Amino acid sequence: MIIPIGAQNAYVLNQGIKRNHHLTTATLCSTLDILFISLGVFGGGALLSRNEALLTLVTLGGIAFLSYYGYLSLKSAFSTSDDELELNSSVKGRKAVILGALAVTVLNPHVYLDTIVVLGSIGGQFEHDDRIAFALGTMIASIAWFFGLSITAAKAAPTLSKPSVKKAIDIIVALIMFAISASLAKELWLQYM
Repeated sequence: MIIPIGAQNAYVLNQGIKRNHHLTTATLCSTLDILFISLGVFGGGALLSRNEALLTLVTLGGIAFLSYYGYLSLKSAFSTSDDELELNSSVKGRKAVILGALAVTVLNPHVYLDTIVVLGSIGGQFEHDDRIAFALGTMIASIAWFFGLSITAAKAAPTLSKPSVKKAIDIIVALIMFAISASLAKELWLQYM
């Protein structure tokens, strides 16, 4: 659930490539994942999945957010102006990086669907100690993934920051964002048909 490239992982990857507060980004994303996994496994998933209006609102928000993020990735991939390239590669301060990480996590309904609804539904099937073990396992996987992605991107930055590679990454991220958005839209459409 954590590994597929989405808005959150793309942001962690980009911060790693830029070596711009990438460990802060990984820490924040891991911490928020731990919070959402806890909410899902220990009761929030059942609550969200039973509230159809809230689930619909989260899904609509996800469609809009992911479509916009995909648009920004495509725009970045095909920008040719030196000013735009310089702006896109500029280093942001810690506060801007934290706000960006919060946006791609808290404003991304796909995170809620994965951690609270799906993992919550799976974890909710286990009894006491097994539920705790499941929650801890998913939390450890989240920490390992975000720090692994961030550190690997920072170490591979000389290769990953080449214009052609960066363009390919942006295009792939855009296509993934559009595919996830379309998938959410299809699920919503089928729900109301």
